[in-house]
Amino acid sequence: MSKTMVVVPTYNEIDNIQRLIEALFALSIPDLEVLIVDDNSPDGTGQVVDTLVARDPRLHVMHRAGKQGLGTAYIQGFQWALSEGADVIIQMDADFSHAPAVIPALLDTLPGYDAVIGSRYVKGARLDERWGIGRKLLSWWANAIWVRTILQIPIHDATGGFRAWKRDTLIGMNIGQVRSNGYIFQVEMTYVAHRLGYHFAEIPIYFEDRRYGTSKMSFDVQAEAAIGVFKLRQRYRNLIPAMRRASL
Repeated sequence: MSKTMVVVPTYNEIDNIQRLIEALFALSIPDLEVLIVDDNSPDGTGQVVDTLVARDPRLHVMHRAGKQGLGTAYIQGFQWALSEGADVIIQMDADFSHAPAVIPALLDTLPGYDAVIGSRYVKGARLDERWGIGRKLLSWWANAIWVRTILQIPIHDATGGFRAWKRDTLIGMNIGQVRSNGYIFQVEMTYVAHRLGYHFAEIPIYFEDRRYGTSKMSFDVQAEAAIGVFKLRQRYRNLIPAMRRASL
């Protein structure tokens, strides 16, 4: 039986975190464990998780000293999951924009690929109806045109953060080399995997705006990510499949 670890970074998610954890364990997936990576949330998210950890050995929490960024939260979470023997690592947001009910589909698709993306931009996918046309067009253009054209990757949703990774894929990517620490972290992970010859599947999802709490996304963050695509192309221009790492 393989171990599946769900890694969820949090910062001020007290309105969502217990609901999310309960929804994940309600999936009845064998050997499912959850790691919450909390950046010392001022609203007490980490303390809520501590209380839940005491009740359930399948739940784990990593407390970090402060708000250190999405990228480092995921990298540290992935590394911990790998050290604990996880065979599959799932990454997702804590705000229910990524529906826990989709996880079985991610897992069902994964055996034929190196990683699976829950995609907003493949046939059958939908965006929250509350999104305005301008926001929808900007998000679609960033993925379908900007990132795909500059980096020459065959992925429709390179910025999406709902993914399932095989253990060997993350090990081979040598994820400690990933430097991005914001919105563009997802793009860097996608690009590194693509350059190393790993293959993605994309399955359609319904992407819902967060139910509770406040979004951390801003125009400045998106603009920084747009410019950062050129840096990624330069940084990994010589990366080839022969450079995959063999072991932890």
